[in-house]
Amino acid sequence: MAFTDRSKIVRKHGGSTDRTEELLAGILIGSLIATLGMRNVLPTDALAPAIATLLFTLGAATAGFALLCRRNQARTNWLDVAGVLTFVGVAVSILIEPNQMVRLFTLSDQPD
Repeated sequence: MAFTDRSKIVRKHGGSTDRTEELLAGILIGSLIATLGMRNVLPTDALAPAIATLLFTLGAATAGFALLCRRNQARTNWLDVAGVLTFVGVAVSILIEPNQMVRLFTLSDQPD
């Protein structure tokens, strides 16, 4: 029977060498470490906008790197990582209240 003939099955050995999952986990852990560092430097109201800006910047840098990549599969993986970072940045920006943004851009001599 032709459908039980397994001699023509081609198996890939090793899998992908791009390490996309590890890259994304590393970027998110790096963002978490940067957030913990910024928590001691920035006021509490400025932390969420700074995190969102950090994630958008990392997403843009990853997309820029993906455009420089020559292999199509690696380019797709890098663009996926950039999209995830942008999505997480949008999710963090939802947590920003409008009052936080106003306080960031207005200069005031009054104490909080």
